[in-house]
Amino acid sequence: MAHQGWEIGRAALRALTAGEKTTVEANDVRPKIQQKGVDMRIGLDIASMAFKRLVSAIVLVSGDSDLVPALKLARREGLKVYLDTMGRRVRPELAIHCDVLI
Repeated sequence: MAHQGWEIGRAALRALTAGEKTTVEANDVRPKIQQKGVDMRIGLDIASMAFKRLVSAIVLVSGDSDLVPALKLARREGLKVYLDTMGRRVRPELAIHCDVLI
C-alpha cells in the first residue's frame, strides 16, 4: 500500500459545500491509501501453487477481472477454481474461468 496524501470524507465535504459547516476537523480527514500490485501478487501466488502442485483447488474471494489470466492458468494446470463474489455481480469473463461460482 502506498500513502497518497489526505482527503476530506464525503459527509464533511457535503456539509462544507452546503454551508452547514465552516471548518474541517481532524475526524473529517482520512488518509488516501492506494493498493499497489496486489493483483499481481495474488496472480503470482496462484501460478506458483498451480505449477508446484501444492493445492488441488483455489477459493478466490474477489470480483476483480484482472485475475482472469491467473485463473485460466490454474484451470489449465488442473486446479479446481471456486469464486466467491460475496453476492456481488462480476464480469462474465471472470465467471466463465471458474469451475464453481459461489
